[in-house]
Amino acid sequence: MFSVKPPKPTFRCYLPPQQTGIKKPPLTTPKKLEAKLLPGEIVVNEVNFVRKCIASDTSQQDLWGKLVCTNFKISFITDDVMHHVKFQYKSFLLGEHDIPLTCIEQIVTVNDAKRKQKVLISNQKLKFNPTELIIYCKDFRIVRFRFDEAGPESAKKVCLAIAHYSQPADLQLLFGFEYVARVYYNSGNKVNCVDPGGGGLEKKSLCEQTPLFDKPSDWDREIKRTGASEWRVCSINEGYKISPNLSEYFVVPVSLADQDLRQFSQFFTGFRIPLWCWNHSNGSALVRMASIKDVMQQRKLDQRVCAAITRSHPNRSDVYKSDLDKSLPSIQDIQTAFTKLRQASVIDPFEESEERWLSSIENSRWLEYVRCCLKHAAELVYMLEGKRVSVILQEEEDRDLSCLISSLIQVMLDPHFRSIAGFQSLLQKEWVMAGYRFLDRCNHLKKSDKEESPLFLLFLDCVWQLLVQYPAAFEFTETFLTVLGDSLWLSIFSTFLFNCPQQQDEHCREFVKSRSISCGDEKPLRFPPVWDWSQQFSEKDQALFNNPLYVGKSASCVQNGAVKSFKRTKKNYSCTLRGTSSLKNGLLSEPEFMPRRNSLVLRLKADFSHVRDAPDSPSEQFFCEWFSKPADLQGLLLPQLLPSHIKLWKLYFLRWVPEVQINMGGPVTAFHKMSVLADEIEMLQQRLRQYKGVGSLSAGTPEAHQSRMFFRASNLSDSSPMPEYLTSSFPFSPVGNLCKRSILGTPLSKFLGGTKIWISTETLASEAMA
Repeated sequence: MFSVKPPKPTFRCYLPPQQTGIKKPPLTTPKKLEAKLLPGEIVVNEVNFVRKCIASDTSQQDLWGKLVCTNFKISFITDDVMHHVKFQYKSFLLGEHDIPLTCIEQIVTVNDAKRKQKVLISNQKLKFNPTELIIYCKDFRIVRFRFDEAGPESAKKVCLAIAHYSQPADLQLLFGFEYVARVYYNSGNKVNCVDPGGGGLEKKSLCEQTPLFDKPSDWDREIKRTGASEWRVCSINEGYKISPNLSEYFVVPVSLADQDLRQFSQFFTGFRIPLWCWNHSNGSALVRMASIKDVMQQRKLDQRVCAAITRSHPNRSDVYKSDLDKSLPSIQDIQTAFTKLRQASVIDPFEESEERWLSSIENSRWLEYVRCCLKHAAELVYMLEGKRVSVILQEEEDRDLSCLISSLIQVMLDPHFRSIAGFQSLLQKEWVMAGYRFLDRCNHLKKSDKEESPLFLLFLDCVWQLLVQYPAAFEFTETFLTVLGDSLWLSIFSTFLFNCPQQQDEHCREFVKSRSISCGDEKPLRFPPVWDWSQQFSEKDQALFNNPLYVGKSASCVQNGAVKSFKRTKKNYSCTLRGTSSLKNGLLSEPEFMPRRNSLVLRLKADFSHVRDAPDSPSEQFFCEWFSKPADLQGLLLPQLLPSHIKLWKLYFLRWVPEVQINMGGPVTAFHKMSVLADEIEMLQQRLRQYKGVGSLSAGTPEAHQSRMFFRASNLSDSSPMPEYLTSSFPFSPVGNLCKRSILGTPLSKFLGGTKIWISTETLASEAMA
C-alpha cells in the first residue's frame, strides 16, 4: 500500500498553496463533455469544473474538465486544446486520461481549510467536503484532481463512488463479466469495428498462434515440439475432480498410471500432482511439484516420482530437486521490496530524495531479488544443460515461485520462448493454466494485502534484464513487456483475472445463470485472452512489440509500419550486429549502469571480481566456458549477474517522473530550451543541404515545416500544423499521462545521446538492415 505522509511541521505547510495564474474554468461549458463508454459500461457519478493537476509548482498548465466514474474506470474529459492533438498511438479501451478501477491502489481525499486527509475505503463515510483527490495507481502513477470550482457535494459523491466501485465485494462485480456478456453474447454490438458475436474469439492473428493449453491437443504439440517421448497427456482432472487449482489436462511420465496418480494426489498440498514443464533435447526434464503433506508417505512418494522421471530419461540419469522455499525470498519479502521501490521511485518528492536515490533503491532489495532469481535459474540451467539431469522444482503449494523459476529456465534454454508467440504460450502454460493466483496476488478485490505480491512483475523484470543484455535474442521489445504489465489491471481479459481455470469456469456459470444468458456452450461466457491484442491496439501499434534487431530462424522486420518475416543469412546477421554497436557474447560493449533518476552521478567502475585464475567447481567452469565464447542467440542464454549488469527498469518504474527522462540530468525548463534549440539546428542543417543542392525538399512541402525530431516541445502559438505525438499512457513514451505539458513526447535521443529504444521501429529496422 502507499503510505500517506503527514505534513511536515513547518510554517510553509500551513499556508494554502500559491495559486498564481490559475486559468478560471468557463462559466458555461462550450459543448457537453461525454465519456466514451464500452459495451456494458455505465456512468455511476460525475462532477464538472474539475482541475487536473499537471505540474507541482504551478497551475498554469493544469487542465479543466469533467471527472467521471464508471463501473470500469475513472475518466477525465477535457475540452483543452491539447486534448485535440492527434496522438499517434492509443488504446481502444482507455483514453489518455483514463484509469482502470482495478489499477487503483489507494484513494486519498484532502480538505485544505481543515488540513485533513483521509484514505477512502469502500462503504465508508466522508465527513468533510474534499478540495483535492489523489489517486495512487498500481502502475506507479500518481494523479491529482482539484475541486476548487466544483460543487462540494458533487465532489464528495464522486470520491465515494470511486472508492466503492474500485473495491468490489465479489468477483462477478468486476467489469469484465458485464463487458463479455454484452459483447460476445449480444449480436448487435461491435467492438473495434469487428462483430465479435459468437465467433469473435476465433478471429485472431497472433492470438491464434498462442496455445491456451486448455485442451489435450495443445499439450500433445508441446510434447512433440520438445521431443518428450516418455511423457503423456493426462486427463484425470477433467471437471476438476482431482485438484480444483490445476488445469484439466497436464503432462505426466508414461510409467505412471492414472490409478496411481489418483492415489498419490491426496498426499500432495492442494492435490497438485507433479507437473511436467519442458524437455531438453538431451532428455532431461523440468518438473514442478508441491510439497507432500503426509510425512509418513514423503519418502515413498519421493522415490516413486523420482523413479518415474528417471525412467523417462534416455540415459536414466539422476534427478536433482530444488527447494524454492529455502533458496529464494518469500513472497512477503518480495512485496516489501516492491513497496519500498515504489516509495523511492514515485512517492518521495523528486527534489528531496535525489541525494539518497541510490541508497533507497539498494535498501529496497528489489534488484537483489531480481539477481537472486536469475542466479538460481542459471544454476538449474547448468543442471539441465551441463550435467544432463532432470530437475524438480519443489514449493509448498507450487503456485508462486515455481511459476517464475520454471519460466526463466525455459526462456534461457529454449529460443522458442523468446519469440512473441512462444513467450505468450509460456505464460499461458506456466502461469495461467498452472494456477498462479492472479486475483489474490494482484489484489483485484482489495480484500487482503497479505496475499498481494508482484511475482509476475518480478518475472517480467528478470526477462527485461536478459533482453537488455542480449538485445538481438528476443523477438519482442520492452514495450511489449510493459504493456503486459499494464494489462494486469484490465478486468476484461481472463489471462490475469482469476486464481485458476476452475475459478473462471465456476464464476462464469454462476453469472450466466443469475443473468439468464443463453450461450449454448459447455463453457459459457468465454473471456478473451490478453493475447488478442487487436482488442487493445491497432496493427500499427502492435508493430512496436516487434524487435527489429531480432536474430531468429524466421525473424520479423518492421518496414513502413508493417511487420514482415524473412530468413536471415550470415551476411544479414553480421550487418545487424554491426548496426547495433559492438556486441561481445551478445552483450553491449559499454553497459549502462543504473543511474540516479536524472543521471547526476558518476559512472561506477567496472567490477572484475568474477575473474579468477581457475574455476573452483564444474558449474563455474561451465559458466566460464560459455561466457568465453560468442553467444548463440538461438541457443542457450546465461545472464550477467554483476551489480553493474542488473539495472533498474526505468521504462516501467520511472516513466511517470518527467525529470528522469532528461539525459544527463537538469531541470525541465532547460531540457525544453535544449529541445527547441535542437529543432532549430535540424531545420538549419536541412536548409544548408538544400543550399548545397543535396536536399530535395522545397519550402512549400509539409516536411519542410515540420520537425523531424523524435521529441517536440509543445508550443500552442506555433502556426504550423500540429505534429503527431507518441502517447505515454499505454506506454509508448516514458513521460506519463500529460504530467508535464512542456515535455510531451519522447526523449530527444537523437541529439542528447539517449538510447535508441525511443526512436520509431521503422527507423531502427532500416538502420539494422543497412
